[in-house]
Order: sequence, then structure tokens, then C-alpha cells
Amino acid sequence: MSSQITVHVAGSERTVDQGTTAAALFAEDRRVVVARVGGELVDLAHVLQEGESVEPVLITEDEGLAVLRHSCAHVLAQAVQQAFPDARLGIGPPIRDGFYYDFDVEEPFTPEDLKRLEKAMQKIVNQGQTFRRRAVSDDEARHELAAEPYKLELIGLKGGSAEDAAEGASVEVGGSQLTVYDNLDRTGQVVWGDLCRGPHVPTTKLIANGFKLMRSAAAYWRGSEKNPQLQRIYGTAWASKEDLKAYLDRLAEAERRDHRRLGAELDLYSFPEEVGPGLPVFHPKGAILRRTMEDYVWQRHVDSGFSYVTTPHLAKEGLFHTSGHLPYYAEGMMPPLDDDGQLYRVKAMNCPMHNLIYRSQQRSYRELPLRYFEFGTVYRNEKSGVLQGLTRVRMITQDDSHSYVTKEQAPAEIKHLLDFVLGLLRDFGLDDYYLELSTREEAGEKKDKFIGSEEQWAEATAILEQVAVESGLELVADPGGAAYYGPKISVQARDAIGRTWQMSTIQYDFNQPERFGLEYSAADGTRQQPVMIHSAKFGSIERFIGVLVEHYAGMFPPWLAPVQVVGVPVAEDFDGYLREVADQLRAAGIRVELDLSDDRFPKKIRNASRSKAPFILIAGGEDRDAGAVSFRYRDGSQKNGVPVAEAVAEITTAVRDRVQV
Repeated sequence: MSSQITVHVAGSERTVDQGTTAAALFAEDRRVVVARVGGELVDLAHVLQEGESVEPVLITEDEGLAVLRHSCAHVLAQAVQQAFPDARLGIGPPIRDGFYYDFDVEEPFTPEDLKRLEKAMQKIVNQGQTFRRRAVSDDEARHELAAEPYKLELIGLKGGSAEDAAEGASVEVGGSQLTVYDNLDRTGQVVWGDLCRGPHVPTTKLIANGFKLMRSAAAYWRGSEKNPQLQRIYGTAWASKEDLKAYLDRLAEAERRDHRRLGAELDLYSFPEEVGPGLPVFHPKGAILRRTMEDYVWQRHVDSGFSYVTTPHLAKEGLFHTSGHLPYYAEGMMPPLDDDGQLYRVKAMNCPMHNLIYRSQQRSYRELPLRYFEFGTVYRNEKSGVLQGLTRVRMITQDDSHSYVTKEQAPAEIKHLLDFVLGLLRDFGLDDYYLELSTREEAGEKKDKFIGSEEQWAEATAILEQVAVESGLELVADPGGAAYYGPKISVQARDAIGRTWQMSTIQYDFNQPERFGLEYSAADGTRQQPVMIHSAKFGSIERFIGVLVEHYAGMFPPWLAPVQVVGVPVAEDFDGYLREVADQLRAAGIRVELDLSDDRFPKKIRNASRSKAPFILIAGGEDRDAGAVSFRYRDGSQKNGVPVAEAVAEITTAVRDRVQV
């Protein structure tokens, strides 16, 4: 019997001794933290079998970072139970840029607790503890975890339904086999353990000093208010101390750009408690910004062949049964309103009513593509815990459009819409983007949340993918991320500091035309069913504004700025002269404010700078005598003695050409 086996390492065939581990294959590269075997991530302690395909996963890759962060979550839990022996464990998954772990403790964690826990974690990391995987039966797990009530509950969720039952549960009991990970000290003694699916880094040494605890917050067990409230600790972990510092610097910059803070400073919008969470109100300056965006996208739609429509904010409940929203999207809709036994729903989508407009008269193939759009405000029943300023709201105003086309016209219409979307993003200064293709879940319980046949989904997905590939942009797969009625392309845009935001969407819908009985008369006289293409260019105007505020740090380009020019007289004697200049600018369509307050000139300049207006115009004696003004720009530079006519021309040209300054 041969003592050697053949495996495939990163595509190359290799002969190794039986009993060889993945760690032995990659021993010379300390960046390798886990391996991918047969498409699945495994610990480096995995013993290789005949014919297996093995690929290294580096600590700097997304999957490697997720494993590092999950391992760091285990170190946190160990430190918590050392400091708080009565703490009971919840769930501790990796998340974007970090991890969290939930604990049942008597008192909420304090900032001082987090500092103490960080020190305890560093000691565990420095000990170089190793992670050992052990398969256990359900009964063995229940015996070992008898003192952990939340872990016992997770055992009952084992399998594919774990993530549906509790966020993050799949990292613990997502497979068919339960496993426990023991932490071993240098003598091989078990010092701690946790129910976990894994994999983990080989040793805590790899966590090094690239981690930090960020904050703590309350969180209901399994996300339900009916369950006990636990204490969640959030942390972050990176491949190196330098990467951690870069991340913290990005966070500091993101805090400086936070649209909630800037919205208050610039007097754009607010979130009154009396109105309710997730329901912003726009102040005059914010409303100007919003109207500028609406005017822009209105004209773009008209130029692209769309007809404007309007629809009510609510409708009889039966309409949303027909559309499929109540059967498939009920949790996202607001509760019903009862009008003498007739139930109404506030709309979560505009498309059902657009379908009724299409159906209001007979249609011919000669009319197609038939395109509708509206600024439709819809309402989503978002949980209060996920609301975040303008970027996650309950009131969503969409520049919502629907194109009704023949099947043959669908590829060209999708390309038409994608070109529209990309041009819009570029005009708003978002020119770094890629595409994401969201498809339905192909297996498991979530598969039943999508309607339509496999053939319909395959055809729709293939058309979207073809257009996306032909665009030449990077295309990323998003399995399971489609709407219930069809696949979609979304444009993922990166902002000025590299964060990614989902912006515009284009969705292929073969279901609603069938559910509403939509037809058109074909060239051969037969009645055919159109295809419906959904598209939202801004996606949500509220969210788009929030992204723009952060992208520009409140310093909007001239065409978007709520106040485009602030006029500052050097002294009161020049108020009248600057009024005349402002009148000329207003006559040219420029938004101008004058500071005619009693403040001293230096304070007026500081206030004007804080307003983040693109142009500050200053007028003193020399300016007035020469019929000129002095410019002060946002970067602090200045240009003196500019004739008024030239100043008006410079500003109006910057606005007209959508100059990014």
C-alpha cells in the first residue's frame, strides 16, 4: 500500500506523504492562514486526502481577514469569561471590517471594561494559543455546553436554516456536523473552548497587535425584541498594525464626513423625534439641493424617452397581493390601514400602479419600449435598530422608472438604462464604480422566496450578465441577492475615501407582467406579454444625498451647492455695492447670500468658509472703485480685482459645466 498520495496545489499536481497537512504545504509562507480544499475553507491542520485540490488563502485576502476576525472574536470571548466568569456566550461572527460577540452579563460594558479586555486579549494573543477542531455529537455538545443556554439553543438550529434563525449563527452551527474549537496553551492544555464551525488561524500569534475593541451596544438575542437583551462588543482586526492604523484613519475621516453631523452644520436636514425615526425633514438649503437633483434627473428622463406619471401613496391591499409584494415582501411593508373593513397599504414600491397605467388601454408593439417614471415616495418597515441618517430610512423617494419592452428589445433597453445610470453618476462626481449581478438563491429554504421558473430566471440572468460584461466594467456575483420577481444589476460606487455604496439598480421582471395580465398586440396580430425593466437612477434620493454629503465632505460642486456664492463686504460702506453684484448673479440664476451682519470682517470670512460655499466674493474700496470683486476659494487661495462681468462669467460657467471644484 502506497505511503504517498497525489494532491493538486494551486493547480499543480504534487505527491506528498500520507498524513501531510495543509500547513506543511505552505510552511514557507506565513501569510497563509487557512486553505481552500474542494472549494471549502479548512484549517491548516487539515490532513490531506488523495486527489484533493488545495489553494492557499492569505491573511490579506477577504476570506483570510474574515477568519482572522472570527479568531479574534474567540479571543475576546475568552477574555470576557476570564474577567466576568458569569458571562454567558451568544454569537460572535466576523463582519465587514471587524467582528462582534454577544454576551449575557449583569451590567453593560463600560469604556473602562473595553480597555481592560483589550489588555487581556493581548496577553492571550502573545501566549500563542493554538486552535484545535473537534467534531462532537449533539448530545456531547449539550453536555459540554450545559452552562451556556444560548449555545444550547443554537444546537437545535444546526444545518442550513441557522442563518435564517439568527444572524451570525451559521459560523457556529452552519453545517451538518457540530464542532468545538479548543484553545490550547503551549503545553497542550485546553484553556478555553467554544462551539464553532470554523475555520480559525493556526495560532493567536497571527492576530498580533492589529486588533482593537471599538464599542459596545445592546442587542436582542436572535434579533427579536421578545428575547433577552445581550451586550454586544464590536471590534476590528487587520493583518498588521499598519493596516489597523490605516483603517482607524479612514474611520476618523469618515467621522469628519458624517452626513448627519454635516447636515446639521450646513442646515440641510434634520431628524425630529416628534416625526419619528427614519423620517427626515429637509430644510430650505437641503430642499434646494434636493430640487436641483430632481430637476436634473427629470430632464435626463425626458431626454431618454420617459413619460412622467404620478401615483398615490397608498392603495387597497389587494393590489399588493396581485403584485406579489404581500406574499413575498410583507415584512418590508407598513402595517395595514382599516377603512370600514377595507384594508389599505402604504406603498413600498411604485411598480404596481405603473402596471395599472400600462393596462389602462390596449397596447401595440409600435408603442414599445413604453417608459414611465415618477418621483415616488415609498415607505419601508425598517427596524429602528438599522436606521442610519439618510442612508437607511423609512421614507424613500425614488426616481423610479419602468420600461415595458418586447423580449427582443430587453438587451438594448438594459444597455440604454445602464448608460443613463453611469452618465448620471459621472455628472455627480462618482466615477469609480463596478457592477454587481444579483441572482436568486439556487438551494435551501430561501429558494422558495423567488417566483418564476428556472428557465425564466436563467434567461433573465443571462441577458443582464451579457449587458454587464459588454460594458467592460468589473462584474461581481451576488448569489441570492435578487428581488423576488427577477435578477438585477446594481452599480456599486466608491466615494472619495474608498467606501463602496450601492447606488442605481436595473431589474429584469418577467413576473409582474404575468400577474397583472399585461399584453401588447404583436406584429402578427397575436397578444404577447411584455417584459418589465425596473430602474432607479438615484435609487433613493435621500440616500443619494447622504452619500454625496460624505463624498464631498459638504463641499458640493458649484452646480449642486445650495449656496453657490457668499458675498462679504469689507465694511458696511460696501454693502450696497455688493448688493448690486449679487443682483447680477441672481439674474444669471446663481444662488447668492450676503453677510450684512454686524460681525467684524475676519469673523464674516470664517463664517463664509464654514458654509462651504464654492465662491466667496469680497468687496472693499479698491474693488468698488474698479468695478471689481475679489474671489476667495475653498482651498484658501484668492484672486483680487476681478471685473464684475468676468466674475459673473466664471461662476456661471462653473455651474453650467458642472465643474468639480
